[in-house]
Amino acid sequence: MFTIEHEFDSTVITLVDEGASPLQEDVVINSFAECVTLEQYDARTDTMMRITLSPEQLRDLGAALDLPEGVYQIREVPPE
Repeated sequence: MFTIEHEFDSTVITLVDEGASPLQEDVVINSFAECVTLEQYDARTDTMMRITLSPEQLRDLGAALDLPEGVYQIREVPPE
């Protein structure tokens, strides 16, 4: 299950784990114009963990989900 909320300066997506036990903590994704953050509570350390991705890293992640193992570089094709 997930939720989507549109805030003033970002879109917030929350992923709720509904799989088999043990369940993972919710993942909160904040999409800003300049970056995307992923946050998840870590009960072992009692802290909120955060990862920040640039738009280019997010693009590469999306592409990587559909590719076999290897090394890749996405290049922009100049307009004709």
